[in-house]
Amino acid sequence: MEYKVLQVVLKEKFIGTGSGNLTELENVINQQAKKGYRLHTISTVSAGSKGFMGGDRIQATLVFEKM
Repeated sequence: MEYKVLQVVLKEKFIGTGSGNLTELENVINQQAKKGYRLHTISTVSAGSKGFMGGDRIQATLVFEKM
């Protein structure tokens, strides 16, 4: 088996709730699927941002496998 590990940072929308870039996460998963990988594991870590107009950040670590 072959593995690939990628990280995607999800940013909370400035106004409202929820992630502002879930499509980026979806695109990463679909790109790897086209290469023959399947999502094996995903883990997340949440971190707050205190910068101007900064929302919370979620760092997603994705492990893909290929048979």
